[in-house]
Amino acid sequence: MSKTVIQTADAPAAIGPYSQAIAAGGMLYVSGQIPLDPISGALLEGDTAAQARLVLSNLEAILKAGGCTFADVVRSTIFLIDLGDFAAVNAVYSEKFTAPFPARVTIQVSALPRGSKVEIDAIALIPS
Repeated sequence: MSKTVIQTADAPAAIGPYSQAIAAGGMLYVSGQIPLDPISGALLEGDTAAQARLVLSNLEAILKAGGCTFADVVRSTIFLIDLGDFAAVNAVYSEKFTAPFPARVTIQVSALPRGSKVEIDAIALIPS
């Protein structure tokens, strides 16, 4: 099985030794996205909902570069530094994802890269 690196300038460049996404075996594996501005690379300050909107915008750009949309996502993971923000992030998440919703995990963590409040990754089925 071969793998293809997916990269777009419409989402932040990787801040470490990883790819924005990898396509392999008919699936697109999108790395976790934090609320970085795609042009400046600066972290968006503000509340968790605002950060989640930018995270999903970055995720959407990578999905598009890989030939997918949110409708193709089969699984996602949300990492929050405070589960008290769950409802706010859930509201933003539901602006992009519609039924049938992907399988999902939400996890509270002690810290995220660059001081982000939220990170989201995704696995999508590449349409044939």
